[in-house]
Amino acid sequence: MGRIAEVARNTLETRIRVRLDLDGAGRSRFAVGVPFLEHMLDQIARHGLMDLEVDAEGDLHIDAHHTVEDVGITLGQAFDQALGERKGIQRYGHAYVPLDEALSRVVIDFSGRPGLSYGVVFPREHIGQFETELFREFFQGFANHARATLHIDNLKGVNAHHIAETVFKAFGRALRSAVQVDERAAGAMPSTKGCL
Repeated sequence: MGRIAEVARNTLETRIRVRLDLDGAGRSRFAVGVPFLEHMLDQIARHGLMDLEVDAEGDLHIDAHHTVEDVGITLGQAFDQALGERKGIQRYGHAYVPLDEALSRVVIDFSGRPGLSYGVVFPREHIGQFETELFREFFQGFANHARATLHIDNLKGVNAHHIAETVFKAFGRALRSAVQVDERAAGAMPSTKGCL
């Protein structure tokens, strides 16, 4: 069986459906209603080499906060489901990604312990219509529900769009590394505790 998950999350604020194949080819389809978030989700799929579909209906007449946060939550739930017991995976992943003057680093541990360390400061509050402060909400939701420790740092950058792209490309590549099956591990739990 493939490492595939389909998760639906329905609240009074949003209705989200995520379909994820960890062993895909980077294919994606999005109907979220937040164009810049869709652009960033595409970076995760392409650089993570995973197939990802996200459908969302949210209270965008208020703002994008609930939609962005709940997409992060549901994506985290999909990762948690697709990874199952997490036996045989690399567990840890990291990536540095540049784009022109910008450089970001993402490090992830599918440890079973949620945590986010977020060191990204954007030079402006909006990229187009997208509020840059919502990125933190997305990643917090993901870390909590994927049960992962996530460190995200922007090391250099002056262009907000470039900074965002380096963060999401690095996130995709770190995910790709962490969820990769380690053939040498022979399906063992990647922890001295015997569980994650």
